[in-house]
Amino acid sequence: MHIHKLLLAACLPALTLFIWAHDPGNVQVVGVGGTFPGALYAKWIQEFGQTHKEFHFIYMPSGSTLGIEMVTSGQSDFGASDAPMTDQQQAHAKVPVLHFPAVVGAIVPIYNLPGVKQVLKFTPRALAGIYLGTIQVWNAPEIAGVNPGVALPSAKIVVVHSANGRGTTYVWTDYLSKVSEDWKSRVGKGTTVEWPVGKEAEGNGNVAKLVGQTPNSLGFVELNFALQNDLHFGEVCNAAGNFLRAGLANVRNAGASVESIRGNDFRVSITNAPGQGSYPIASYTWLLVPEKISDSSKRRAIKEFLQWMLQEGQSYAGPLGFSPLPQELADKERIAIEAIH
Repeated sequence: MHIHKLLLAACLPALTLFIWAHDPGNVQVVGVGGTFPGALYAKWIQEFGQTHKEFHFIYMPSGSTLGIEMVTSGQSDFGASDAPMTDQQQAHAKVPVLHFPAVVGAIVPIYNLPGVKQVLKFTPRALAGIYLGTIQVWNAPEIAGVNPGVALPSAKIVVVHSANGRGTTYVWTDYLSKVSEDWKSRVGKGTTVEWPVGKEAEGNGNVAKLVGQTPNSLGFVELNFALQNDLHFGEVCNAAGNFLRAGLANVRNAGASVESIRGNDFRVSITNAPGQGSYPIASYTWLLVPEKISDSSKRRAIKEFLQWMLQEGQSYAGPLGFSPLPQELADKERIAIEAIH
């Protein structure tokens, strides 16, 4: 991660100068952050650029932790993260930033069980136990009991997890911390945790590749990646006791579950959301924007992009596997944009 950060920091000025030399009329805005919404952000930048040709946005998907580090140190114009900054991170930031939820996404459990064609069901207890190492075989009662009629093998579960510093790690561990006291006390939540068991893979692509190559394995990736790559992913029992397979409707239900926002603080968790139809491993993904932007041209570019994102931009979410924001939340964000000065 440290080497990655140094390389990225070295490349950003050169990249900006290269683009400037080729199109000096554009306002250059560079962002760094999570890979989770990378495809959507690329689409947004493309479409926004069609009607705002004076602005040139660049997004470099390099992980949530690096996105936070780059924007709060002033090395990028904005950041993106699937994990909201902690109060401690906010307090130590060289550049204070505001959080703007962009869309609602989901993380799904993927698996490789040769011969099993059915969609598997997973309870919170089973998922926590598997990742704690207390549930070790596929035909354990905690798994077999909710999957009657499925010929589960007695093989050991090969556990795969996302690398530290990733937003998917945060969402997964945030969920497990809510549904399992053992997980909360032994491991906790964060972009970086001490995993009790499992093999590590860097990013959704490598997690999926490792699961795909490893019989009897279980991992987790974001919904869009699972859909685009036709991966086997299971149903998860939600807070109301219903098993749901992630989809745009039940992910949006989770996004709409937030009851209150404190001022302009949009750092809220929606994992294990209440409601009969709320998918339990869902999360906002955030754009991180400096509260104060001294360059008036960049300030205008970012504010106009945020307004566009919260209106026209939401229409591109569904086709890329994300759920649009609830209207009430988007309305609050549009007002909060005015705090950028």
